[in-house]
Amino acid sequence: MIPSEFDYVLAESVEHAITELASDPEAKLLAGGHSLIPIMKTRMGRPTKLIDVGRLGLAGVSDGGDHLVVGALTRQCDLERDPLTTAHCPIMAHAAGTVGDRQVRHRGTIGGSCAHGDPASDQPTIMRLLDATFVAQGPGGTRQIAAADFFKGFFETDLHHDEILTAIHVPKTGAAGWSYKKFLQRQLDWATVGVAVVVNGSARIAMTNMATTPFRASAAEGAFTSGGAAAASAKADEGADPPSDTWATADFRRHLSRVLTARALEEAGAK
Repeated sequence: MIPSEFDYVLAESVEHAITELASDPEAKLLAGGHSLIPIMKTRMGRPTKLIDVGRLGLAGVSDGGDHLVVGALTRQCDLERDPLTTAHCPIMAHAAGTVGDRQVRHRGTIGGSCAHGDPASDQPTIMRLLDATFVAQGPGGTRQIAAADFFKGFFETDLHHDEILTAIHVPKTGAAGWSYKKFLQRQLDWATVGVAVVVNGSARIAMTNMATTPFRASAAEGAFTSGGAAAASAKADEGADPPSDTWATADFRRHLSRVLTARALEEAGAK
Protein backbone atom coordinates (compact mmCIF):
# COMPACT_ATOMS: atom_id res chain seq x y z
CA MET A 1 0.00 0.00 0.00
CA ILE A 2 0.90 3.66 -0.25
CA PRO A 3 1.32 5.79 2.91
CA SER A 4 -1.05 8.66 3.53
CA GLU A 5 0.18 12.18 2.75
CA PHE A 6 2.75 13.72 5.08
CA ASP A 7 5.17 16.64 5.33
CA TYR A 8 8.93 16.08 5.48
CA VAL A 9 11.41 18.03 7.60
CA LEU A 10 15.16 17.50 7.73
CA ALA A 11 16.22 18.18 11.31
CA GLU A 12 19.27 20.45 11.60
CA SER A 13 19.86 19.75 15.31
CA VAL A 14 18.36 17.84 18.22
CA GLU A 15 16.73 21.06 19.38
CA HIS A 16 15.22 21.60 15.93
CA ALA A 17 13.78 18.07 15.96
CA ILE A 18 12.27 18.64 19.41
CA THR A 19 10.68 21.91 18.28
CA GLU A 20 9.16 20.21 15.24
CA LEU A 21 7.81 17.39 17.39
CA ALA A 22 6.25 19.82 19.83
CA SER A 23 4.52 21.70 17.02
CA ASP A 24 2.61 18.68 15.69
CA PRO A 25 1.12 15.93 17.90
CA GLU A 26 1.00 13.57 14.89
CA ALA A 27 4.65 14.03 13.86
CA LYS A 28 7.10 11.13 13.96
CA LEU A 29 10.88 10.88 13.93
CA LEU A 30 12.48 9.11 10.98
CA ALA A 31 15.83 7.38 11.53
CA GLY A 32 16.51 4.19 9.56
CA GLY A 33 12.82 3.80 8.81
CA HIS A 34 12.65 0.02 9.12
CA SER A 35 10.14 0.17 11.99
CA LEU A 36 8.11 3.19 10.89
CA ILE A 37 7.80 2.82 7.11
CA PRO A 38 6.12 -0.64 7.11
CA ILE A 39 3.48 0.66 9.52
CA MET A 40 2.92 3.69 7.31
CA LYS A 41 2.57 1.51 4.21
CA THR A 42 -0.24 -0.47 5.82
CA ARG A 43 -1.69 2.79 7.19
CA MET A 44 -1.64 1.44 10.71
CA GLY A 45 0.23 4.69 11.34
CA ARG A 46 -0.56 7.98 9.62
CA PRO A 47 1.89 10.64 10.77
CA THR A 48 1.27 14.09 9.35
CA LYS A 49 4.97 14.96 9.46
CA LEU A 50 8.22 13.01 9.29
CA ILE A 51 11.22 14.61 10.97
CA ASP A 52 14.40 13.12 9.54
CA VAL A 53 17.04 12.88 12.29
CA GLY A 54 19.51 10.82 10.26
CA ARG A 55 22.11 13.60 10.02
CA LEU A 56 22.29 14.64 13.66
CA GLY A 57 25.51 12.77 14.44
CA LEU A 58 23.98 10.60 17.15
CA ALA A 59 25.82 7.47 16.01
CA GLY A 60 28.80 5.59 17.34
CA VAL A 61 29.96 3.77 20.48
CA SER A 62 32.21 5.24 23.16
CA ASP A 63 33.62 4.00 26.47
CA GLY A 64 31.79 5.33 29.52
CA GLY A 65 33.82 3.47 32.12
CA ASP A 66 31.59 0.68 33.44
CA HIS A 67 29.27 1.03 30.46
CA LEU A 68 29.22 1.75 26.73
CA VAL A 69 27.59 4.92 25.43
CA VAL A 70 25.73 3.92 22.27
CA GLY A 71 24.40 6.69 20.06
CA ALA A 72 20.72 6.21 19.27
CA LEU A 73 21.38 6.41 15.51
CA THR A 74 24.03 3.68 15.54
CA ARG A 75 23.12 1.19 12.84
CA GLN A 76 22.82 -2.50 13.62
CA CYS A 77 25.58 -3.36 11.14
CA ASP A 78 27.96 -0.96 12.91
CA LEU A 79 27.14 -2.43 16.33
CA GLU A 80 27.84 -5.88 14.97
CA ARG A 81 31.38 -4.90 13.96
CA ASP A 82 32.26 -2.24 16.52
CA PRO A 83 35.44 -3.20 18.46
CA LEU A 84 34.27 -1.73 21.78
CA THR A 85 30.97 -3.57 21.53
CA THR A 86 32.51 -6.90 20.59
CA ALA A 87 35.07 -6.56 23.40
CA HIS A 88 32.87 -5.30 26.23
CA CYS A 89 29.31 -6.32 25.32
CA PRO A 90 29.48 -9.17 22.82
CA ILE A 91 25.86 -10.21 23.28
CA MET A 92 24.73 -6.82 21.94
CA ALA A 93 27.02 -7.18 18.92
CA HIS A 94 25.78 -10.71 18.31
CA ALA A 95 22.12 -9.68 18.57
CA ALA A 96 22.72 -6.86 16.08
CA GLY A 97 24.02 -9.42 13.60
CA THR A 98 20.80 -11.46 13.87
CA VAL A 99 18.42 -8.58 13.04
CA GLY A 100 16.56 -9.11 9.76
CA ASP A 101 18.89 -9.23 6.76
CA ARG A 102 21.83 -7.10 5.62
CA GLN A 103 19.59 -4.46 4.11
CA VAL A 104 17.75 -4.04 7.41
CA ARG A 105 20.97 -4.01 9.43
CA HIS A 106 22.52 -1.36 7.16
CA ARG A 107 19.60 1.04 7.68
CA GLY A 108 17.96 0.11 10.97
CA THR A 109 19.20 1.81 14.15
CA ILE A 110 19.28 0.60 17.73
CA GLY A 111 17.46 3.73 18.90
CA GLY A 112 14.69 3.29 16.36
CA SER A 113 14.26 -0.35 17.32
CA CYS A 114 14.00 0.43 21.03
CA ALA A 115 11.81 3.53 20.64
CA HIS A 116 9.40 1.49 18.50
CA GLY A 117 8.67 -0.70 21.53
CA ASP A 118 8.01 -3.95 19.65
CA PRO A 119 8.40 -6.92 22.05
CA ALA A 120 9.34 -9.12 19.07
CA SER A 121 12.49 -7.04 18.40
CA ASP A 122 15.92 -8.24 19.45
CA GLN A 123 17.71 -5.21 20.88
CA PRO A 124 14.93 -4.24 23.34
CA THR A 125 15.36 -7.70 24.88
CA ILE A 126 19.12 -7.18 25.20
CA MET A 127 18.61 -3.75 26.77
CA ARG A 128 16.19 -5.22 29.32
CA LEU A 129 18.58 -8.09 30.02
CA LEU A 130 21.52 -5.76 30.71
CA ASP A 131 19.54 -3.09 32.61
CA ALA A 132 20.52 -0.42 30.12
CA THR A 133 19.68 3.26 30.65
CA PHE A 134 18.02 5.35 27.93
CA VAL A 135 18.92 9.03 27.55
CA ALA A 136 16.09 11.21 26.23
CA GLN A 137 16.15 14.93 25.45
CA GLY A 138 13.09 17.16 25.32
CA PRO A 139 12.03 20.78 25.86
CA GLY A 140 12.71 20.45 29.58
CA GLY A 141 16.21 19.05 29.18
CA THR A 142 17.67 15.57 29.43
CA ARG A 143 16.47 12.66 31.52
CA GLN A 144 17.60 9.06 32.00
CA ILE A 145 15.17 6.14 31.94
CA ALA A 146 15.96 2.66 33.22
CA ALA A 147 15.14 -0.15 30.80
CA ALA A 148 12.74 -1.62 33.36
CA ASP A 149 10.71 1.61 33.13
CA PHE A 150 11.27 2.41 29.45
CA PHE A 151 9.13 -0.32 27.89
CA LYS A 152 5.53 0.31 28.95
CA GLY A 153 3.44 -1.92 26.68
CA PHE A 154 2.89 -3.15 23.15
CA PHE A 155 4.50 -0.51 20.87
CA GLU A 156 4.58 1.81 23.90
CA THR A 157 7.57 3.35 25.67
CA ASP A 158 8.13 6.01 28.30
CA LEU A 159 9.36 8.51 25.69
CA HIS A 160 7.23 11.64 25.58
CA HIS A 161 5.99 12.81 22.20
CA ASP A 162 8.32 15.82 22.21
CA GLU A 163 11.41 13.85 23.28
CA ILE A 164 14.14 12.30 21.19
CA LEU A 165 16.23 9.33 22.26
CA THR A 166 19.85 10.43 21.98
CA ALA A 167 21.88 7.60 23.54
CA ILE A 168 21.76 4.33 25.46
CA HIS A 169 24.11 3.48 28.31
CA VAL A 170 24.74 -0.26 28.17
CA PRO A 171 26.60 -1.93 31.08
CA LYS A 172 29.68 -3.92 30.12
CA THR A 173 29.39 -7.66 30.61
CA GLY A 174 33.08 -8.31 31.20
CA ALA A 175 34.06 -11.98 31.07
CA ALA A 176 30.53 -13.25 31.78
CA GLY A 177 29.17 -16.10 29.68
CA TRP A 178 26.34 -15.16 27.36
CA SER A 179 23.99 -16.47 24.70
CA TYR A 180 21.06 -15.32 22.56
CA LYS A 181 18.94 -18.09 21.07
CA LYS A 182 16.06 -17.46 18.67
CA PHE A 183 13.49 -19.69 17.00
CA LEU A 184 12.57 -18.38 13.54
CA GLN A 185 10.15 -19.58 10.87
CA ARG A 186 12.35 -17.92 8.23
CA GLN A 187 15.61 -16.01 8.52
CA LEU A 188 13.96 -12.63 7.90
CA ASP A 189 11.12 -13.13 10.38
CA TRP A 190 10.70 -11.71 13.84
CA ALA A 191 11.62 -14.24 16.50
CA THR A 192 8.79 -16.58 17.44
CA VAL A 193 10.63 -16.66 20.76
CA GLY A 194 14.08 -15.44 21.72
CA VAL A 195 16.01 -16.04 24.94
CA ALA A 196 19.02 -13.96 26.04
CA VAL A 197 21.16 -14.87 29.03
CA VAL A 198 24.24 -13.55 30.80
CA VAL A 199 25.85 -15.83 33.39
CA ASN A 200 28.44 -14.76 35.94
CA GLY A 201 27.77 -16.75 39.09
CA SER A 202 24.12 -15.71 38.93
CA ALA A 203 22.07 -15.60 35.74
CA ARG A 204 20.15 -12.85 33.99
CA ILE A 205 17.48 -14.04 31.57
CA ALA A 206 15.31 -11.98 29.22
CA MET A 207 12.97 -13.03 26.42
CA THR A 208 11.70 -11.80 23.08
CA ASN A 209 8.02 -12.12 22.12
CA MET A 210 6.88 -13.59 25.44
CA ALA A 211 4.87 -10.60 26.69
CA THR A 212 3.75 -7.14 25.58
CA THR A 213 7.20 -5.82 26.54
CA PRO A 214 10.65 -7.43 26.63
CA PHE A 215 10.24 -10.03 29.36
CA ARG A 216 12.67 -10.38 32.25
CA ALA A 217 12.35 -13.94 33.55
CA SER A 218 12.83 -13.21 37.25
CA ALA A 219 11.39 -16.55 38.40
CA ALA A 220 13.88 -18.41 36.22
CA GLU A 221 16.71 -16.22 37.51
CA GLY A 222 15.77 -17.08 41.09
CA ALA A 223 15.49 -20.75 40.25
CA PHE A 224 18.98 -20.70 38.74
CA THR A 225 20.43 -19.37 41.98
CA SER A 226 18.93 -22.22 44.00
CA GLY A 227 18.85 -25.06 41.48
CA GLY A 228 21.03 -24.31 38.46
CA ALA A 229 20.25 -24.42 34.75
CA ALA A 230 17.70 -27.24 34.87
CA ALA A 231 15.63 -25.47 37.51
CA ALA A 232 15.83 -22.18 35.61
CA SER A 233 14.66 -23.68 32.31
CA ALA A 234 11.73 -25.37 34.05
CA LYS A 235 10.53 -21.97 35.26
CA ALA A 236 11.45 -20.00 32.13
CA ASP A 237 7.87 -19.07 31.20
CA GLU A 238 6.64 -18.35 34.73
CA GLY A 239 5.10 -14.87 34.76
CA ALA A 240 5.17 -14.55 30.96
CA ASP A 241 2.14 -13.63 28.85
CA PRO A 242 2.97 -14.87 25.34
CA PRO A 243 0.66 -14.09 22.41
CA SER A 244 -1.09 -16.55 20.14
CA ASP A 245 -0.89 -15.61 16.46
CA THR A 246 -0.42 -17.08 12.99
CA TRP A 247 3.14 -18.12 13.86
CA ALA A 248 2.58 -19.93 17.16
CA THR A 249 0.18 -20.51 20.01
CA ALA A 250 0.89 -19.20 23.48
CA ASP A 251 1.44 -22.76 24.72
CA PHE A 252 3.99 -23.45 21.99
CA ARG A 253 5.82 -20.25 22.86
CA ARG A 254 5.94 -21.34 26.50
CA HIS A 255 7.45 -24.66 25.42
CA LEU A 256 9.98 -22.89 23.22
CA SER A 257 11.00 -20.56 26.03
CA ARG A 258 11.89 -23.51 28.25
CA VAL A 259 13.84 -25.29 25.50
CA LEU A 260 15.72 -22.16 24.41
CA THR A 261 16.52 -21.19 28.00
CA ALA A 262 18.16 -24.57 28.56
CA ARG A 263 20.17 -24.22 25.35
CA ALA A 264 21.16 -20.63 26.06
CA LEU A 265 22.31 -21.39 29.59
CA GLU A 266 24.33 -24.35 28.32
CA GLU A 267 26.00 -22.20 25.68
CA ALA A 268 26.75 -19.53 28.30
CA GLY A 269 28.57 -22.11 30.37
CA ALA A 270 25.98 -22.52 33.12
CA LYS A 271 25.63 -25.80 35.02
